[in-house]
Amino acid sequence: MKLVLIPALTALFTLSACGDDGMADQLARKEAKDTVRPVLAKRFPGVPLEPATDCVIDNASAGEILKLARAGVTGLGPEETQLVIEIATRPDTIECLLKDGLSPFLLKKA
Repeated sequence: MKLVLIPALTALFTLSACGDDGMADQLARKEAKDTVRPVLAKRFPGVPLEPATDCVIDNASAGEILKLARAGVTGLGPEETQLVIEIATRPDTIECLLKDGLSPFLLKKA
């Protein structure tokens, strides 16, 4: 699996060097999301993964996204796991979760 991700990360750095920031950002965000999902699933069971992942990524800095994207290739370590938890517990991320991540489930009629 890591061998498949190496070309994606290479493409990310190539696009960054070429100045196509939009494409590089999209690729980095996708790779970072793949790193964030398992941490959220393990550390925050029951939280809807896709909306929660989007909230974490949307509240991460560009540097944090790149760090998480790299972890998709090199492997998720304790430092990256802690980074996901730190971002997930920021006030803006929690607000996003309440607004976009959990509200559809709270408003559901039984």
